[in-house]
Amino acid sequence: MQTPPFFADVAPIVVDDPLAAMLGAADGGRLEYHYIDAVKLAGHSCPTVAGAWLMTRKALATLYPDSVPQRGGVRVEMRQAIGDGVTGVIANVIGLVTGAAAEGGFKGLAGRYGRQNLLRFGVTMTGEVRFTRLDTGAAIELVHQPQVVPRPSGLTELLRDALGPGADPSAAVPFGKAWQAWVRTLLVDHADDPALIVAVA
Repeated sequence: MQTPPFFADVAPIVVDDPLAAMLGAADGGRLEYHYIDAVKLAGHSCPTVAGAWLMTRKALATLYPDSVPQRGGVRVEMRQAIGDGVTGVIANVIGLVTGAAAEGGFKGLAGRYGRQNLLRFGVTMTGEVRFTRLDTGAAIELVHQPQVVPRPSGLTELLRDALGPGADPSAAVPFGKAWQAWVRTLLVDHADDPALIVAVA
């Protein structure tokens, strides 16, 4: 599987999952997620997937400043409904790393390790997404502002050439390269940019 080289430059997110530990799925429950995992889940790499990755990374680092984040230990609330815009894509990526799931999530074992209803939509808030630790109640609301990293020059024209009537399949190559260059800028050059991922509460 060949992917853009910069995927390997994106900082991974490490979590401890007590369910994975209990079931013997990972030694000590330690799981390490990489950006490629989010790409495989979504089926593509774009500013939305990148933003969801960075929001999750920032939220977990803030909520667990001195310890490894606990997968399954965070409730995630989205301001928009699941069918609005790209909310579902963002929620899928966040759920991958945090374990938070809606009504279809794992119900738990003997009253423990449940993930069901830890992911909610249409919740009134200032931010775009709210992450809340279940054990302490500590919370953070975040907003993703991809417009702070402008699109590459000529991207619209490259997209038109790639999707236009009778377009040659090879026209998608320069568009894809320019698109991923934009994603790289977001994920690598602006990974810790406070103007890109903004804490609002």
